[in-house]
Amino acid sequence: MVEIKGVFKSFEGKSVLSGVDLQVKRGETMVVIGRSGCGKTVLLKLIIGLLKPDRGSILIDGIDIVRVKYKKLLELRKRMAMLFQGAALFDSLTVEENVGLALRRHSGLPEEEIKDRIRQCLAMVELEGTGHLMPAELSGGMKKRVAIARAIAMGPGIVLYDEPTTGLDPITAQNIVSLIADLQNRISATSIVVTHDLSVAYQIGQRIAMLHDGRIRFVGSPEQIKTSEDEIIKHFVSGGSI
Repeated sequence: MVEIKGVFKSFEGKSVLSGVDLQVKRGETMVVIGRSGCGKTVLLKLIIGLLKPDRGSILIDGIDIVRVKYKKLLELRKRMAMLFQGAALFDSLTVEENVGLALRRHSGLPEEEIKDRIRQCLAMVELEGTGHLMPAELSGGMKKRVAIARAIAMGPGIVLYDEPTTGLDPITAQNIVSLIADLQNRISATSIVVTHDLSVAYQIGQRIAMLHDGRIRFVGSPEQIKTSEDEIIKHFVSGGSI
């Protein structure tokens, strides 16, 4: 579903990605791990087309989004959704308005169907009856849940999660992890999750890719990464310096 080939990206002369190659199968949950600042979020923004690589290709269902015209890119983006690290809710909109934003702009559905879909999405993240609330009235965990509801509202084929548990207490973080795993079973989307938290990676990743020094150093199952003999991977898994 997603194929990344030889992707390079630099900012102000500083190399962040130095030839990333990665394939994500349709319907799987791929977790990308690596230390903070290694380029994980940059990779997500490249996949959804918010950034363009300096070199390389990014194929979504065989279509290279690096080389398509902007109108085609917008069409492809409608099939993708991204959960940003800070939830990125619009402070001036209610929960209902945040979740329904893309539906009202792009779906063409009647208003009553849009409202039904919003209610369904809020129910899926266990936030029934919160549509009238403003983001300022929500806890950190509730904001993440609203952001997830917004992400799945358009029925995306690909969902990207950027550090979904950052800034949450351990209990709330575990609830979000359980929610992501449950949603994966219910909506059957292709999911790409970036995190530096190995406990998150082990719980929801069908495969795990490790990004190190601008390249993918490892791809395999959680069990394979736990038993890897690669010294860099062993240090990361054990909590040492890399």
